[in-house]
Amino acid sequence: MMEQTSPLSRNLRRSGVWFVASALVLAASSIGLSRFLEPETPAVSLALDPLNVNALIGAITGDLNDTSNTPDFDALLAKAEGALRFDVADARLYSLIGEIKYRQGKKEEAYDFFDQARKLSKTEIHALQRSIGHSIETGDLSKAVGEIDILLRRWPDRFPAIAEGLPTILSNPDGYQAVLAAIKADAPWRTNLFATLRRTPEGLDSATQLLLDLKESDAPPKSNELSAVIGGYILQKEYESAYRLFLFSLTDEQRKLGGYIFNSTFEPVYSGKHFDWQLRDQSGLEVTFATSKGAIEGEGGATVRFLNTPVKGTALQQYIELPPGSYKISLIASARNLKLPKELFWSIKCVGQASETARFKIPEGTYNRQALSLGFSIGPAGCPMQLLKLETAAIAESWRFRYVGTLVMHKLSIERLSS
Repeated sequence: MMEQTSPLSRNLRRSGVWFVASALVLAASSIGLSRFLEPETPAVSLALDPLNVNALIGAITGDLNDTSNTPDFDALLAKAEGALRFDVADARLYSLIGEIKYRQGKKEEAYDFFDQARKLSKTEIHALQRSIGHSIETGDLSKAVGEIDILLRRWPDRFPAIAEGLPTILSNPDGYQAVLAAIKADAPWRTNLFATLRRTPEGLDSATQLLLDLKESDAPPKSNELSAVIGGYILQKEYESAYRLFLFSLTDEQRKLGGYIFNSTFEPVYSGKHFDWQLRDQSGLEVTFATSKGAIEGEGGATVRFLNTPVKGTALQQYIELPPGSYKISLIASARNLKLPKELFWSIKCVGQASETARFKIPEGTYNRQALSLGFSIGPAGCPMQLLKLETAAIAESWRFRYVGTLVMHKLSIERLSS
C-alpha cells in the first residue's frame, strides 16, 4: 500500500526544502557580496563572510597602516594565525604575520615568516621588500640585488621604493658587481637605474663606471641610458664630463662625423644625445635628414619643409663645446620659395644664459647651394658649453605669419680662426 501523507506533512517537507534552498542562496549571495566589497570595505566584507581571507588580509593591513590609531598587534596576530589554520598555503598570511611580529620587535621570528612566505611564493611583494632591506642591513648585497631583480621583474612600479638603497649597494664592490651582472643579463629595470643615478654626483660616478664596464660586454650601453647620464652631468654643470662621455659613446663610424658641430652634413644617423642633433616636435614643419652620399642634385643634408602655418620655437638643436676664441660659422644651403614672415636663424647661446653669442640669419627666396657665414667669439670665462639652435623669431603663433617653402641645409660647420 502507498504510504499516505497528510497535507500538513507535505507542507512541512516543502517548507524544509525551501528553507535549505533559501539558506544556500543567501550564503552564496553573502559570499558574492563579500567579494564585491573586499577592495573598499574589507571589514564589512569580512562580516558577511568570516572565511574571506582576502577581506581579512585587507582589514588587518588597513589596521596596520592606520596612522591615527595604535594597532592591537596581539589581536591582529590572533586573527591572522586563525586564518592560517584554514589556508596554510597562502603566502600573504605568512607575510602578514611576519610584519606584525616585525613591528612587535620580534625580528628573527618575523624573518622566519617572511622566508616561509617566499618559499610559497617567490614574488610575495611584502616579504620580498622586507628581505631586501634585511639583506642590505646584514651586508649580503649579492642576495639583495637578486631579490631586487625578482621584485622588479614582477612589480616594475616598485622601483621608487628600492631606489634609495641603490647608492649603498653600488658603493660596495660586491654590490656593484651584482648590479653589473644583473644589467648585463638585461634586467628590465636597468633604464630606471640610470635615470635614478643621474640625479646626484655620487650616482653619476656609479652610472659612468657601469657604462664603461658595459661598453665591451654583450649588453652594451643603450642610447637612452647614455643620454640620461650625459644629461645628468649637464644638470650638475659638469660639462666637460658630459662631453667626454658623449665622445666615449661614439662608434668608430660615428667618430668620423666629429667636429665642433657633430654630424655637420646631417647624415641620417642621429642618436638624440645632447651633443648630437636633437629634433624638436613642431606642428608647422617637417625635418628630415638625407645622406650626402649619392644624393640626387645635391639634396643631401637636413630638409626643413614649412607647412604654410605659424611656427614658433626650436626645430633643431645641438649642444656644442667651444673653448674661448674667435670662430666662423658657415652654412651651405638651398631653398625653394622660402617665405619667412619672422626671422629663421641659427643661434648660439652659452648654456644657462639668455643672451645670444651669435645669430646667423637664413635668407628667404629660391637659391641653390648658397654659401653663408658669420664670425663670432667665445669669451675667456663663463661660457664652458653652448647650445646651437635653429629657431624662429615668432613670439606668438599668429596666422598672419605663416612659414612657407623648403630649406635644405647641406652643411653647417664651425671653424676656429687663428688669432
